[in-house]
Amino acid sequence: MATDDLMTRALDALGDDGPLSAEAIRHLTALGDLGDLPETMTIAEVAGLLDISPHTLRYYERAGLVEVARDGNGHRLYDAEAVRRLVFLTRMRLSGMPMRDLRHYISLVDAGAHTVPERLEVLVEHRDTIRRRIRELTLSLTAVEYKIATYGGSAGPDVQTLGAAR
Repeated sequence: MATDDLMTRALDALGDDGPLSAEAIRHLTALGDLGDLPETMTIAEVAGLLDISPHTLRYYERAGLVEVARDGNGHRLYDAEAVRRLVFLTRMRLSGMPMRDLRHYISLVDAGAHTVPERLEVLVEHRDTIRRRIRELTLSLTAVEYKIATYGGSAGPDVQTLGAAR
């Protein structure tokens, strides 16, 4: 299942009836919401599930972001915990979190509960960055909608027309 498929499935599970919540995300990160995963998965299976390359998975391992067990032949075996972490990593990368920040955050997680305040600081800073990007993208979308309307097309339902209440 591709990353886009995972996001679509997650959004469908949340529904359209209101804002997203931390509790909804907690529910989505439970193992059952990843589907019926086998006890262990190969690198090819995880790569296919997350729609990322085996090279990226090996890179995340070399970077110390995820630990992966090996079988008797030295082949990687991803357990459910590793897959959950990889889902988080791919979400953070998709949201634009730089690798250095991701490495720092994961090192804090691995260091234990006493790092929670610093983890919170990292995530709050990233949230603020995402919010700014959303505002920038909203402004860009509005500019595109304006040009579409200028050329006689119809603007999307979420864009106020000229002269509408301000």
